[in-house]
Amino acid sequence: MADLKGRILAGKILVEAIKAEEKTASGIIIPDAAKEKPMQGKVVLVGSDKKDEPMELKIGDTVFYGKYSGTELVIDGDDYLLMSQSDVLYIA
Repeated sequence: MADLKGRILAGKILVEAIKAEEKTASGIIIPDAAKEKPMQGKVVLVGSDKKDEPMELKIGDTVFYGKYSGTELVIDGDDYLLMSQSDVLYIA
């Protein structure tokens, strides 16, 4: 992860997706075209509280989110997802 120098708006989080499995449990290698889009990641930046919604997430949390949640961003060559706190389904 790059040392991120920016900041994000209130109620938003920046997530680094956890890579999808490359092999099945039986050892079969999954080609790129057949891989599912990852639905979990690690929070790397959090915005401040919104007026009506406190920020419940913190840096380092592992979160699960919907398959099509967030906006994909590339920052310093690394892939991230920018999403609202409300897009998070579960905090591990």
